[in-house]
Amino acid sequence: MIRLFSLIFIFSFSAVANSSTLLVLGDSLSAGYNMPIEKAWPSLLSEALEKHNKTIQVVNGSISGDTTGNGLSRLPQLLEQHKPDYVLIELGANDGLRGFSPKLVSNTLTDLISITKQSNASPILMQIRIPPNYGKRYSNAFYQMYPKIAEQENIPIIPFFLEHVVIKPEWMMDDGLHPKPEAQPWIAEFVATSLYEHL
Repeated sequence: MIRLFSLIFIFSFSAVANSSTLLVLGDSLSAGYNMPIEKAWPSLLSEALEKHNKTIQVVNGSISGDTTGNGLSRLPQLLEQHKPDYVLIELGANDGLRGFSPKLVSNTLTDLISITKQSNASPILMQIRIPPNYGKRYSNAFYQMYPKIAEQENIPIIPFFLEHVVIKPEWMMDDGLHPKPEAQPWIAEFVATSLYEHL
């Protein structure tokens, strides 16, 4: 019996030791806007990744309203506290809604990636698309910025989940910007399917 318990303990310890940590650095789209945090898609992501044979502990470091600049100021402490193996950067939507210069946003995203690499974590970028509030030229330039950064920095980029959610009115809040709790399980599955091969 003692030997059996020892084997169980060793197996459990090995499973924990072999698991990796993913930090999600995002804004309200990841923070669970107007819902309990446990219903937000990052809280559901670990279970979704298990379906792809990935044992990942997910830390949600997202705050509603954050810009890339806010994320940059918070990232060093999050890296020190959680020591993640991967950082998924889901930021930029608030920069775009405020009309920030794409060059400024690009520089800040590059800084986020650089700091992540310096901590020996692997950065992963999420594509962001913004509404054409400031014209099609601005929104296109903003959208095209993400794959350029990913290519320059030689890091993975995954698709923007909101493009698939916004077409379902029953999944969107009345503000037209944020997914409802009902959409979160689908988002977690979508992100997991896009993400697992990079982990």
